[in-house]
Amino acid sequence: MIKPVADAGSGARTTTLANVVMGLVIGVAGGALANWLQLPLAWMIGAMVFTTIAAMSGLPVTIPRSFRGVMVAVLGVMLGAAFTPDMAARITEWWPSLLALALYCTAVTGSLMLYFRMVAGHDWVTSYFSAAPGGLNEMVIVGGEMGGDERTISLVHGSRVLLVVLVIPFGFMLMGGYDNAARPPLGDSFASMGGLDLAILAGCALLGAFGARALHIPAAFVTGPMALSAVVHLTGLTASKPPTEMVALAQVVIGVAVGCRFAGVSPARVARTLLEALGSTTIMLAVTLIFALALEPLAATSFAALVLSFAPGGLAEMSLIALALGIDAAFVSTHHIMRIIMVVIAAPLLFRLLRRRRQRE
Repeated sequence: MIKPVADAGSGARTTTLANVVMGLVIGVAGGALANWLQLPLAWMIGAMVFTTIAAMSGLPVTIPRSFRGVMVAVLGVMLGAAFTPDMAARITEWWPSLLALALYCTAVTGSLMLYFRMVAGHDWVTSYFSAAPGGLNEMVIVGGEMGGDERTISLVHGSRVLLVVLVIPFGFMLMGGYDNAARPPLGDSFASMGGLDLAILAGCALLGAFGARALHIPAAFVTGPMALSAVVHLTGLTASKPPTEMVALAQVVIGVAVGCRFAGVSPARVARTLLEALGSTTIMLAVTLIFALALEPLAATSFAALVLSFAPGGLAEMSLIALALGIDAAFVSTHHIMRIIMVVIAAPLLFRLLRRRRQRE
């Protein structure tokens, strides 16, 4: 008998091991095709597109939250490896863009709340948490607790990530910012790694993920492993990165997880949500470009890194794009972590203030 497992696609239903295997097989097939076509971020984009099509076709594809968590921890270790001593010396130069994040989050939340309320016609609670550029899971949980429509919030944020991950890499490719032949390897091969290096990296993943979760740190399975990995790389305990095979699998799993969010949703609703997300994503990308252009003279990095740092995709997805394109991954991941922390802390507080004001009125 095949037992049910927790579903990372909706959080509200269970599925069987067969559905998990189906999702992974479809994801690997999509990733392999995209890799053969030499597309940017091939394993994640291919898996995401194929799984989204499968989910919208009615196939019960899914991925367990625990499995995605393991793969995200691998990504966290990979990001930590980008913190070299030279990179650490530059962190103090990041303050203009880090401060600008607060203004960016305010501008995006305000403009998108009006969009979702007046154009999409959602209630104001759902509009608010659909607009807040925080972590997807955090906004769904808090938005549901505050009385918003959890499924709508989840679909809106999931669609946003889907569209951004599709647009950003191909945008760089069209503008000449992506050279497949020159792209750096995302990791070392298993065969080239020693047992001690593997043990150190595995320890960073496990201790970092569960330690950060125990401390209730947002995006714990990325931030914890990334922090420990940064420490061991800055101190010279290891110079290795996670194996290439694990990084490719992480891309597939993250891509499948994005696509699975559309499982069990009617095609009409998916189409409507994607149309709404197209409008909101266009607004967010426009604001992103404005901030990147304004900050370029002040920031100690490239325009491309600023775009990826402010782009409205998920932490894991944007960090993977930065790694795949060889664009200042430490800078990009740090900004997305700070954005999530800011929004997770500020969004519920601001929401309560707005609700009290509405009640008085």
